[in-house]
Amino acid sequence: MLAACSNGAQDSAQDAQKSADQAQQASDKAQQAAATAPTAATEQAADQAKMASDTASMAADQAKQAAAAASAGAPASSMTASGDGMMKDAKDAASNAADQADKAADAAKDAADNAKDAAKDASGK
Repeated sequence: MLAACSNGAQDSAQDAQKSADQAQQASDKAQQAAATAPTAATEQAADQAKMASDTASMAADQAKQAAAAASAGAPASSMTASGDGMMKDAKDAASNAADQADKAADAAKDAADNAKDAAKDASGK
C-alpha cells in the first residue's frame, strides 16, 4: 500500500528515475553526435555532443538531488513497518537511478571528448 509510504520519498525516487532517463537520452545523443563527428561538419558535431553531455550531467545532478531527497524522506518514526520497507525501496530506487544517471553522464562526456578529438584531427589543428 503506497499510502503508508512517505509520498516524498516515492516522488523523489520517481524524480531521480526521470532525471536518470533524461541523462541516458542526452548521453545517447552525445554518442550519436560523436559517431557522426568524423563525417559530419566535425566542429558542429562536437558542439552537439558537448551540449548533450552537459544536459546529461545536469540530469545526473538532478537525479542525485532527488536521491538525497528520497533518503531524507519522512522520519522512520512516522512509518508503519511496511512503510519502512517502502521507504527503503524508494531510497534504493532513487540511489540506483542516480548511479544510472552518473554512468550516462560519464558516457556522454567521453563521447563529447571523442567528438572534440575527431574535430581536431579533421581540421588538422
